[in-house]
Amino acid sequence: MIVAVELGLIYAIMALGVYLTFRILNFPDLTVDGSFTTGAAVASIMIINGFSPVVSTIAAFGAGLVAGWITGILHTKGKINGLLAGILTMIALYSINLRIMGRANLPLLREETLITPLRDAGLLGTAMSVVVFSLFALAVKFVIDWFLHTDVGLAMQATGDNEEMIRSFGVSTDRMKILGLALSNGLVGLCGALIAQYQGFADIGMGIGLILAGLASVIIGQAIFGSRLIIIASLAVVLGSVLYRVVIQLALQAGLNPNDMKLISAVLVVTALVLPQWKFFKRIGGLANMRKSLTGAGAKG
Repeated sequence: MIVAVELGLIYAIMALGVYLTFRILNFPDLTVDGSFTTGAAVASIMIINGFSPVVSTIAAFGAGLVAGWITGILHTKGKINGLLAGILTMIALYSINLRIMGRANLPLLREETLITPLRDAGLLGTAMSVVVFSLFALAVKFVIDWFLHTDVGLAMQATGDNEEMIRSFGVSTDRMKILGLALSNGLVGLCGALIAQYQGFADIGMGIGLILAGLASVIIGQAIFGSRLIIIASLAVVLGSVLYRVVIQLALQAGLNPNDMKLISAVLVVTALVLPQWKFFKRIGGLANMRKSLTGAGAKG
């Protein structure tokens, strides 16, 4: 179960990237399935060729930036539908990733990685490793929170909320979309690099269906923990990623076939989307809002 929490915290970086496009920009980006593997491929091949794990991981972030930038250019300058632009980039990245790796699988078991110090010290799978991964995930979360409260970040939020309105104020919505997609896939590539180093290998198929895990983390987290404030919403994404991995682990421990993981993910997403629409949960939400209003009124009185 601790391993599931560790994976949830690492995948939270990817989920935060999905949050930027799915919630902030309101953009259905499927580049994630390809850019995740790109990050893993770039970091792995650089580590194997003697580069520092830190430099390799930064390069993976840069590769993700480029992947997101290409999707943004296809959508804004090429006037291609956003969903189709992401699919086209994802498909192209499959061949590019094979070119980068040279083969379908790259082992890193004998290489020095960012995870090696924790593994050599016997800290993986312990509370200490959970603390380390938590600090890293929270650091990325706070950077995103800070960015979204800058002028550029606010303009990006406005682009997702009302594109025509923010364009009337002289903001280039095309630039906001390109920047958002680049940052999102940069985080996804960074996550791919970390997962490859954590698992000890990079595989050409490791990103397939990953967008579903990202959406599950965002939707489940915000359905449970709320999404009104940016600070709370981003924290909900991190917690949602951990909860998603824990639920998957519980399902596997209950005896479900590992081949059913995608089905479980789909069921979780559907559940998180459908339950809040039921009358019972709407009533609970209404009572909670009423309680908050009464508490606020009492405090003012």
